[in-house]
Amino acid sequence: MPHAPLDAHLPTWAQLNDRHPCRALLLGNGASRAVWKPFGYFSLFEQAQQVRSRALGKSDQALFKALATELFEPVLSMLNTTVRTNAALAISSTAPLNRYYAIKEALIHAMRSLHVPFALVPTPTLQALSNELRTYERVFTSNYDLLCPWAVEQAPHGFARLFDDEGFFDIRATRDPGTRLHYLHGGLHLLKQADGTTRQRSAEGSELLDGFAVNTPGEVPLFINESTSNDKLRAIRNSDYLSWCLGELARERDGLCVLGQHLGGADQHLAQAIRQARPAHLSIAIRPLGEASVISQKQRYLEVFAEAPELALHFFDASTHPLGAPGREIAVPAGHGKRH
Repeated sequence: MPHAPLDAHLPTWAQLNDRHPCRALLLGNGASRAVWKPFGYFSLFEQAQQVRSRALGKSDQALFKALATELFEPVLSMLNTTVRTNAALAISSTAPLNRYYAIKEALIHAMRSLHVPFALVPTPTLQALSNELRTYERVFTSNYDLLCPWAVEQAPHGFARLFDDEGFFDIRATRDPGTRLHYLHGGLHLLKQADGTTRQRSAEGSELLDGFAVNTPGEVPLFINESTSNDKLRAIRNSDYLSWCLGELARERDGLCVLGQHLGGADQHLAQAIRQARPAHLSIAIRPLGEASVISQKQRYLEVFAEAPELALHFFDASTHPLGAPGREIAVPAGHGKRH
């Protein structure tokens, strides 16, 4: 449909949602950065090369280069498979096992230097996040940090249970009542099993982050860090859970609120899924950083969805959304991350 001439006007979230209600939500890294600024890092792969102890070494970086990826999951999965294959063939697994331990150790230290400690997150912040998430029927998030899993712990009865009693993803349970959370790029609370299935770790609170530091082969952390869109899409296709999540986004027909997700070049697979879904409308959060900036942001989103001209785009002030409101930012303690 034709769009009105662009201007810098941004209604509040309440005003827009009253006219164009959204039953689904897409969260991006901007929503996490509003709580913890260190989540604004550019590349976990680069961070793992810069941590003070157990950084990603030259041999490890060569493996990433050989596989033409900066994603940790496919490299760790490949090493895990190699170790198991060598064992079956009675071939020494020392070299691939050492590389697995070294890469996982670098990943652990990188995450410790970046992630907010559970003890620093105020309970009211998690309760507010939980309450807001439960106002939607479906939540899609491209974030792999633990803010959403920690929020779900506040009121698990309000969220759909997509994993069975042993923690495994069960596609038969995907119509369970409650808000359904779809971790489009996985999460620090998810594991990829040797057979390709997905398991959710049973730990909670601080133990959920602390347990990520257990460096054992066999179960690979299932999350997709920063890389190209095609690289991410290849990893998604190799996971039953991630494929299901992306497929659900591509079938979203109701109004969709987009908050903190810029849908830039590295996330074109998400933009394509939305274009395929043709939701009733998109309500897109914009940070009001000046008139020229607002118009520029609006123009960019219109260009992202230029191939779906019938899709109705609406914009609102991100600071008026409960998940983007000022005052939720956690102060970073002096020296945080330096020991890593």
